[in-house]
Amino acid sequence: MRLAGNDIVDLRLAATESNWMRKGYLQKICSEKEQLLIRESEHANQLVWLFWSMKEAAYKIHSRKTGQRTYAPAALETTIQTLKPGCSSGFVSVENCMYYTQSEVNEEMIHSLASPNPSLLKEIEVRISLHQDGVYPDYASTNPHSVSHHGVYLALIYL
Repeated sequence: MRLAGNDIVDLRLAATESNWMRKGYLQKICSEKEQLLIRESEHANQLVWLFWSMKEAAYKIHSRKTGQRTYAPAALETTIQTLKPGCSSGFVSVENCMYYTQSEVNEEMIHSLASPNPSLLKEIEVRISLHQDGVYPDYASTNPHSVSHHGVYLALIYL
């Protein structure tokens, strides 16, 4: 079975909607290891949302695969294998399952793909579009495999 998930974070909206620095916030969404990496990072804001995006993309697959809809982001453990300007790769572990991730990172947004099969990541067609008014077009007829939207961004993936 070919499974993939995606998530997108509008960093400008996240900066105004979510104060990840408030007491207790990181403990709800990040493991101890992730919290330490964030505290030590020169780019803590991007790292918080990178972890979040990776987890969301993996969760979409895991919940489809298992039928479980309980989302406990701190229980999903991320590992970043490469982190270069503009891109990142790694994996997310959830209940003895591993999901490989690939992320695009820039000043405006973070978009992550996840799949239990790392070679499938290269085959995914990604369509990201901007919608300033927050109204997204009807995309159901295009039959996307996974949908994500946040702020001005709509991300659709196709297998």
